[in-house]
Amino acid sequence: MTITAGLILFFAFFILLFLGVPIAVSIAGASITTMLILFPFDIAVFTSAQKLVTGLDSFSLLAIPFFILSGVIMNRGGIAIRLINLAKVLAGRMPGSLAHTNVVGNMLFGSISGSSVAAAAAIGGVMSPLQEKEGYERTYSTAVNIASAPAGLLIPPSGLLIIYSLVSGGTSVAALFIAGYIPGILWGLAAIVVAYIIAKKKNYPVSPKITWKQRFRVFLESLPSLMLIVIVIGGIVAGIFTATEGAAIAVAYSVILSIFYRSFKLKDLPKMLLETVEMTAIIMLLIATSSILSLVMSFTGIPDAISSGMLSLSDNPIVILLLMNIILLIIGTFMDITPAVLIFTPIFLPITAEFGMDPVHFGIMMCLNLCIGSITPPVGSALFVGASVGGVKIEQVTKPLLPFYAAIFVVLLAVTYIPQISLLLPGLLGL
Repeated sequence: MTITAGLILFFAFFILLFLGVPIAVSIAGASITTMLILFPFDIAVFTSAQKLVTGLDSFSLLAIPFFILSGVIMNRGGIAIRLINLAKVLAGRMPGSLAHTNVVGNMLFGSISGSSVAAAAAIGGVMSPLQEKEGYERTYSTAVNIASAPAGLLIPPSGLLIIYSLVSGGTSVAALFIAGYIPGILWGLAAIVVAYIIAKKKNYPVSPKITWKQRFRVFLESLPSLMLIVIVIGGIVAGIFTATEGAAIAVAYSVILSIFYRSFKLKDLPKMLLETVEMTAIIMLLIATSSILSLVMSFTGIPDAISSGMLSLSDNPIVILLLMNIILLIIGTFMDITPAVLIFTPIFLPITAEFGMDPVHFGIMMCLNLCIGSITPPVGSALFVGASVGGVKIEQVTKPLLPFYAAIFVVLLAVTYIPQISLLLPGLLGL
């Protein structure tokens, strides 16, 4: 009976997805249908309703709307151009300097806003016209913007890592935050290397020389924005406040900073709050419905069956992790990051525990993998936004993206098979 119910769960879920039903509704519909098969009607309905509520009964989840609101305020707070100016200084004078500025800008802005889509739109919207003016091909500049947009998702503060912490059973948020730095930077460096090789080949221009006085002024102008990361992450790691309290502080700091930049208008506040509520509601509904899915999977024994199946193929961790990465890469091409984390963490985490993989290491590997899905067809959100901002069609930018995909995949393999890339900084800080 449980095997049949498990098959019905997956078939119903994928059929609903194929029909274009929103993913949260697909998860709920498939889960409740399976519950009705497993239990009497009253028990199935009562248990499903209970899980919808208890799935959201977590203090840690309060951090999500706060970080979203902070990102929304910062997006409208005039910090993009300041971070771009800093990125110009950090990128240096290499062939294709503006492209490297785009990459560094996405890393900085993405980490503060917590959104690859916001980074692709804000940084790409400024950099694409500048690059076109300097003679860069549109497809090249668009590919650079898209390929680097998700790098900031791994650099804290990251709502995605908070969700993973919750669904993995309480993995340290502070450890996850610190663990994301090196992989996120490696993603950005991989994009820079590919962009440099192409720029060198096509003889793209080098940015004008910047004096040390100009560099210092740019740094001072961007310092208030960068202090958000220092205050929030520093406070969480030092144990001064929790991730949720840090998120609330991020909102307060974002408001103060926007007032300081004279870009905060009270008339925009209702619109910002509405945008925050809409984004939060989507994430919370996904978490709530995924709670029912997790319950159904535990009843049907799906995680154990998948674990046994994968371990029967091989007991070599290298092979198992490669299989996981392939599956997650495929999943990422048609499923958004948040629901994929909610669905596949309970399935794959117990398997990695079998051979002693640290949950922090697995979390970074999984999130990095699924972030790749945001820049791949057919449903990559950052891909569509980046292409729209760059003024090119998806099919035009797909080929220029291929070398970037290859470089990012190398980073994924390095993060997967070299645990210290993720665990070095948390270990040094005793997390």
